Amino acid sequence: MDDYFKSFKEMISLRGLTDHTITSYSTYIKMYLEYLNSLNISADAASWQIMRDFIVYIQKSRRLSDRTINAAISQLRFFHIYVLHKPWDQSQLPFRKFDTYIPFVPDKKTVWEYISTISDLRFKTIVILMYSAGLRSGEVLNLKYQDISRKTMRIHITHGKNRNDRYAVLSKQALAVLTEYWFACGKPMDWLFPVKSSRSGELHPIQNGTLTRMIHKHEKDLGWEHRISAHTFRHAFATHCYENGVDLLTLKTLLGHKSINSTTIYVHLANTTFQKYQNPFDQMWEDHHE
Repeated sequence: MDDYFKSFKEMISLRGLTDHTITSYSTYIKMYLEYLNSLNISADAASWQIMRDFIVYIQKSRRLSDRTINAAISQLRFFHIYVLHKPWDQSQLPFRKFDTYIPFVPDKKTVWEYISTISDLRFKTIVILMYSAGLRSGEVLNLKYQDISRKTMRIHITHGKNRNDRYAVLSKQALAVLTEYWFACGKPMDWLFPVKSSRSGELHPIQNGTLTRMIHKHEKDLGWEHRISAHTFRHAFATHCYENGVDLLTLKTLLGHKSINSTTIYVHLANTTFQKYQNPFDQMWEDHHE
């Protein structure tokens, strides 16, 4: 089984996927190989029924959502094609249909209350950059000194999602806070938000898990219900920009979306969307009660 897993990781690396994707893709394949080992079956000999049984097993034992199950099926597909070199039959293990949902988006007052009550300057700067530029957590944590352009007031995002570089907007006030942080925290010239490894002593970016814990802790300190994540600030930036009149194509560029379909969700999230037209029933009522 170790040989299969080694081959799997080699094929992921050869495809040039990011470290985050490599880690993500390894999760359920490792579980799958351990599952096969418990049945004393090699991966080459595993049938479609065995794979279906594995999917049912992890869903029940871990109470996984349909979205997560689709991720596991996607990993099995990769393993089947690129490691076992066998054709994939989607009819044997189809992707699940799942309900779409509208994410929580705090209003501007709530965002300000959250940010203004953060006492830790580094954490505060990170959250401000996520909100003011619409950055993903991985994008803000991997920022380097040279990515910040005071001259053009832009942030260079390198190797964002889908490995696409882009420029994000740099807010004047966000730059002021970032500058304050930079001077106060040792003028970092490589990673903007570094931490020192306890083992090697080398500097590396803050991990996503650490940021998530910081976000939830501050939410708890405020006595709020647990609704905020790192991605909440990106959603809030996009929604508030749309409410301020930014068109969808510009918003698509700012967010680095590959498709405009990903951007149109903010039409549904914006408060102004339903305020731009008169409800036909209200109009009918007014016409008959003049």
